[in-house]
Amino acid sequence: MNSLVMYENNPFDLMERFFNDDEWLMPGFRTPEIDVYEEGDKYMLEADLPGLNEKDIKLEVRNGQLTFSTLKNEKSEEKSKKDRWIRKERREFQFVRSFTLPEDVDANGIEAHFKNGVLQVVMPKKPEAAPKTIEVKIA
Repeated sequence: MNSLVMYENNPFDLMERFFNDDEWLMPGFRTPEIDVYEEGDKYMLEADLPGLNEKDIKLEVRNGQLTFSTLKNEKSEEKSKKDRWIRKERREFQFVRSFTLPEDVDANGIEAHFKNGVLQVVMPKKPEAAPKTIEVKIA
């Protein structure tokens, strides 16, 4: 039997399904999609963060780790007694992601840009040390 047909006839069955569906009652936990790639003299990290803005994002470098996190609180709208929520999925969500930086990253030069829901972290490589020529002397 099609489950939609069952709920079609009795609106209370549909309401019971909403209130007993634990998935939508749980606080949202999202892990963003992330790409990391090497581009010449730098590493790039890009993360899809739709619905966030630059103030929602925290980036930190500590002990060779790049950590970014967020905590987003959706506006809590008060409804009158007449208007009641049937389903509310947009709520608080958070995440924390950490990455070990390659040894050749210049941690002081890391930059982050946020545009159109995409966080881009630019991690420049340290300049390579110039080879040192050693003069060979006759003993």
